[in-house]
Amino acid sequence: MMIADSTEPTGQLTIRTLAMPADTNPAGDIFGGWVMSQMDIAGAIAAVERAQGRVVTVAVEAMTFIAPVKVGDILCVYTSVERTGTTSITIAVEAWARRQRLADRVKVTDGRFVYVALGENGQKRAIPSA
Repeated sequence: MMIADSTEPTGQLTIRTLAMPADTNPAGDIFGGWVMSQMDIAGAIAAVERAQGRVVTVAVEAMTFIAPVKVGDILCVYTSVERTGTTSITIAVEAWARRQRLADRVKVTDGRFVYVALGENGQKRAIPSA
């Protein structure tokens, strides 16, 4: 279970990217959909590694936007495998912003992303045991 007020990221740093002006909403903050897409990309990377092959996103659970991301922030997305089923895998995802490109970071979003492993034929497949 994720804790919104943690002071250190949980999981493995999976992606880092720079928040750009083109990604803003009308209020000038980074659009939540952009943050969510970065989290989905990171979650999919972790799920592919664990499932050892193709996965697709089937659900997003418990998404919480904690603080805004600003232009110029470095968005750091951390992932950890929370649960592995027969064909599905749940990835805990946390997004942290490094303000003004400094070491100071703040947790901005967390959530759980659920993926299903697919075979070459596009059908569900079993995830290999760890």
